[in-house]
Amino acid sequence: MPRLILSMDGLVLKEMPLEKERTTIGRKPHNDIQIDNLAISGEHAAIVTILNDAFLEDLNSTNGTYVNGQPVKKHVLQNNDVVELGKYRLKFLAEQNTGGSEHDEAVSFGAALAVDAPASGVPPVEAAVAAAPAVSVVGMIQILSGTHAGRTLELSKSLTTLGKPGTQVAVITRRPHGYFITHVEGTVFPVVNGHSLDAQAHRLNDHDIIEIAGVKMEFFSQTVQN
Repeated sequence: MPRLILSMDGLVLKEMPLEKERTTIGRKPHNDIQIDNLAISGEHAAIVTILNDAFLEDLNSTNGTYVNGQPVKKHVLQNNDVVELGKYRLKFLAEQNTGGSEHDEAVSFGAALAVDAPASGVPPVEAAVAAAPAVSVVGMIQILSGTHAGRTLELSKSLTTLGKPGTQVAVITRRPHGYFITHVEGTVFPVVNGHSLDAQAHRLNDHDIIEIAGVKMEFFSQTVQN
């Protein structure tokens, strides 16, 4: 499980596991991580954690959020990244995973549909099937609109990123009890069956219609042989 180590002036104050899907940081008491300092905004930043991936977002704070000395609005946290909030430091420690390439997949709705392929040169979909554990049911996404309409994506990995970076991004996670979609980037949240989602993970059901970054797609499950 990913975790944060809070420190100030080199002194470690607390170590906190990122157990929630959305962890808020700020001066007000209702935050998951409260830092009672005037340099910290009431609601300063948030971290969305999906499996072993964490996404940091500045919540329009007064003094800004920095990662490794650089100001950020949104940032995908990497192991050993240091988040700076005023005089406080939050070191991000990711759970070590030697098989990272088998656990996530990215699909962009930019100028081209990009699916991360392994270095072996095996076609992406075939590689995803090979990497997935034996299951009887697997989730699928069929693109309904845009330049890639008609294309079908197999959700065989633990985490699939969908959307257009810088505009709107969501992730679909594969869990033992189903598939869930979570918003991670953009001011507009994904829409499922005509209803805008909130910051929490939403379980997908067969034939749900999803809209992300102006692209409509349908989720469905398909039975496969073990």
